[in-house]
Amino acid sequence: MIRFSGLNLALCAMICLASTAVQATDAKQTTISVPGMDCGGCAKKLATAVSKVTGVAKVETDVEAKTIKITPKSQSALSPKTLWEAVENSGKKPTKLEGPYGTFTSKPTK
Repeated sequence: MIRFSGLNLALCAMICLASTAVQATDAKQTTISVPGMDCGGCAKKLATAVSKVTGVAKVETDVEAKTIKITPKSQSALSPKTLWEAVENSGKKPTKLEGPYGTFTSKPTK
């Protein structure tokens, strides 16, 4: 028989809550594919442009995968169209956007 002390139960609860928080954040993330992002300079320029979109908390670029991963601020909803346009305004053409509002292979309308 396993006995749990109050400390063990508290630790289990914290681990479960942390796991749930990570899953909720992942569900709200948006990933944009940008085939033309082929160097660190391009990645930095795109990250700067996307980070200026209202409600963006974090931007991660991956030159090898040619993707941008965007995390919204708490209680924020990011417009797929606005994110797509931020990439376009940086001189690159996104080919795919995947996020909480669906998957788009052309500029979203909202």
